[in-house]
Amino acid sequence: MTLTRDSAHDIAAKLVPKGLAFIGGRFAPALDGATFETINPATGAVIADVAHCGAADVDEAVKAARKAFDSGVWSRAVPEYRKEVMLRLADLVRTHREELAVLESIDSGKTVTDCLHEIGREVSTFFQWYGELADKSFGKVAPTGENALALIVKEPAGVVGLVLPWNFPLLMAAWKMAPALAAGCSVLVKPAKQTPLSVLRLAELAQEAGLPDGVLNVLPGLGETTGQAIGRHPDIDIVSFTGSTEVGGYFLRYAGESNLKVVGLEMGGKSPFIILDDAEINDDLIEHAAMSAFWNGGQNCSANMRQLVDRRRAEEFAHRVTARAQAFLVGDPLDPATNIGAMVTQEHQTRVLGYIARGAAEGARLLTGGGASSPGYFIQPAVFADMTPTMSIAREEIFGPVLGILPVDGMEEALRIACDTDYGLHATVFARDIDRAIHMARRLPCGTVSVNGFSEGYVKTPFGGYKRSGSLARDNGTEAMDQYLQTKTIWFTTAPPSVAR
Repeated sequence: MTLTRDSAHDIAAKLVPKGLAFIGGRFAPALDGATFETINPATGAVIADVAHCGAADVDEAVKAARKAFDSGVWSRAVPEYRKEVMLRLADLVRTHREELAVLESIDSGKTVTDCLHEIGREVSTFFQWYGELADKSFGKVAPTGENALALIVKEPAGVVGLVLPWNFPLLMAAWKMAPALAAGCSVLVKPAKQTPLSVLRLAELAQEAGLPDGVLNVLPGLGETTGQAIGRHPDIDIVSFTGSTEVGGYFLRYAGESNLKVVGLEMGGKSPFIILDDAEINDDLIEHAAMSAFWNGGQNCSANMRQLVDRRRAEEFAHRVTARAQAFLVGDPLDPATNIGAMVTQEHQTRVLGYIARGAAEGARLLTGGGASSPGYFIQPAVFADMTPTMSIAREEIFGPVLGILPVDGMEEALRIACDTDYGLHATVFARDIDRAIHMARRLPCGTVSVNGFSEGYVKTPFGGYKRSGSLARDNGTEAMDQYLQTKTIWFTTAPPSVAR
């Protein structure tokens, strides 16, 4: 999987992106003809006009999804059939990985290298893994006396609304679509307004793979219109949302004001990167520290920009991580040499720059970066020293390339400051003493703790948050499929057979 700058730009020049909604197995404009523009963040140029789906379009998609679900063409099909279709989709994603990577890069500002890795290796793997799981999800027989037989079975939950963020468009689509489809549900996918194009192309590939009409529907649009219509629709059984904590609260309200649908939430974070006094400040640690904050331009809900460093190691760490930040190449996302692409929109660029200015105004010391460049919405990765726990940059989610160093005195102070947040999505701990690392990992109130390396886990491990970072629902692992399945008890009353005499 290799692309050059020239080959990536050549693919981009030949792309003809779909800008229509996908409902009931066909592409169509919004019923009222409304559209919005999707912008290339690296240039500011319009890529395409995209259908802006309203409540009427959502209703049409729900009808198509419900019709497909009730027909049983997917929901009651033998699981081996669902597996075959999903494995074909995984293969098609691999076949078209370069096209999909370039399409996503120009729509999101992400580097084409990251897109190619995520799509070719991860997106395809998610469809394959959950496809393989489709025929390996077992029910149970409960223990009873001889006068009863109790079966506990799993059934697809129904019609599911999947609302995606803009920072990982296809990867988040796979995180949610793959387990929902493997469970037998029909789905409505709402890509983020900023990044709809790669998910619409995925719908074409799903149709080519043989997914029945109506099982997958893609509805581009705005959160306040399309998203709200999904959240309030009385015939949607489950909504799974990844995005901001504020909007996650809206979906809980929509559910309460409509049909009390189940809502799964994975939301914001303010994740700590903790370096204890016995950790070795080597190249590996510095690389993990820098990537935890700057990967995807910091536009990542589990970004570890709040870096708590034992005071005895803080000066050495600051010097080395600053040098690493200065080595990142910011620029053309379609150039494989680029490390950090553009912020997703000009509005978001302005928001991140505002946090950088506020950090300096509140007394943090800017060691490097923080400048903007154009055309496009670029920001040089920023490193702050002397951050304190009460500063805005230490407490609020920035979602940009900003790393803040907060010196701490010992393990218990590091733990206390790490826990002093409304969020609980992720944390990283570096320590040589594994007992101390386990102590930290068990006491950090968050969904994922990585030790001696920054990682969110993988398809096999559940991902989600504590506190304002999420609900009990999880993406990934077998736990993700559980949230799209209903549990049913079937109770037989039996009698012993008559005994011939």
